[in-house]
Amino acid sequence: MLSYWRLHRYPILFAIGSVLFYASFAYDLVRTDFVKLFMLFAATFFLCYKIMQFEKWNFNFLLVIGILFRLVFLMAEPNLSQDFFRFIWDGELIKNGINPYLHTPDQLMEQGNVPIANADELYAGMSELNAKHYSNYPPVNQLFFALAALLGGGSILGSIIVMRLSIILADLGILYFGRKLLQNLNLANHMAFWYFLNPLVIIELTGNLHFEGIMLFFFVWSLYLISKNQMLWAAPVYALSIMVKLVPLLLLPMFLKYLGIKKSIAFYSLASVSCVLILYPFYSSFFIDHYSETVGLWFSNFEFNASVYNVVKKIAVEHYEAKPWELIETYGSMIIKAMIAIVLLIALLRKNQKLQTVITSMMLALACYYFLSSTVHPWYVVFLLGIAIFTEYKFVLVWSFAVILSYYAYTNPDYKENLWLLAIEYILVIGFFLYEMMANGPKKLYFFKK
Repeated sequence: MLSYWRLHRYPILFAIGSVLFYASFAYDLVRTDFVKLFMLFAATFFLCYKIMQFEKWNFNFLLVIGILFRLVFLMAEPNLSQDFFRFIWDGELIKNGINPYLHTPDQLMEQGNVPIANADELYAGMSELNAKHYSNYPPVNQLFFALAALLGGGSILGSIIVMRLSIILADLGILYFGRKLLQNLNLANHMAFWYFLNPLVIIELTGNLHFEGIMLFFFVWSLYLISKNQMLWAAPVYALSIMVKLVPLLLLPMFLKYLGIKKSIAFYSLASVSCVLILYPFYSSFFIDHYSETVGLWFSNFEFNASVYNVVKKIAVEHYEAKPWELIETYGSMIIKAMIAIVLLIALLRKNQKLQTVITSMMLALACYYFLSSTVHPWYVVFLLGIAIFTEYKFVLVWSFAVILSYYAYTNPDYKENLWLLAIEYILVIGFFLYEMMANGPKKLYFFKK
């Protein structure tokens, strides 16, 4: 024991320090205190780097501390996001036989006598924006909400704990299949710990109960099955990823060259049928209208932590007197068309015959989408990070740190962003991205190599 301490004393001390910082983050922080938030996050990120520097091949040590860091948050109420109130609300509706896609919380509260536990507290806790819109969370996500409501026993904290344990199990699954996939790709399997120990992952998923990790679990599992040529299972698992959150839909065209036309059609067909079967229990005549209306808001109404959009907005408003509410709607429709073109170009012009190249193409397409998007919440970067560990690119690691600067917006009641901080974030991220793109060859050729 003494010899183990002597050999590993610094990583152990770094782990203890991380536990203390995570505890402060979980139980002694409000999101309006940006200085404290940033300092705690920077400290945990630095310690993560040092632990990986010393112990990146020590699987057991990294596994144990990764679980320990997550368990610190077990009894804490999320303090950086209000979304969990809506998660539990939807879960309670399903538990009581009510379709969450058919009524907004505002509508149900106006009717009175909402037959769910803690209705008043859940309604008061969620944001006004959440309360006035239909649910935008796909069916598999809803099933996790329902599981939390069912096992939570009518307690908000109980539901939080159930969701938290589900997310922790998903991260363990990502680590398990991620290491196997890295081995199949002939990459160092310790890279999976850059995801598993990343403070952004721990804080935004385990801490704040965002379900990107569960989406990523099914996504990585599917990629692993594809690497083993088990397409019959890979397609339904990929469908589960889509039905947690819709982002993997964007990446489907990347399989075209890798699978070939016939296998691609079979894969897409099986994934589509799986999605329909998962969706069927929630389907009603109003479902498509309500769901498409809510999802459409992300392209036409919301803006947060944007890069290209903020530049376009500043130029359009200051020099062309554009109206911001009209600009974002026009911009949103343009982004949809631009992303269709970008995804198809990457899918068709890159040599996607190898799985690692396919995954790199997915990462590039998703990065382009986030660069162009008007809304990039910090937890969105988690999915990109989970893809990036299977590539040679490291700019997403930079983003997983820099994105914390976006939380400055919560220091004031009207959520006004500091454009200088956003500029620092994106100069770091896009600058490192461009450096990596050009580092190994001419700029125009490197994008299409491999």
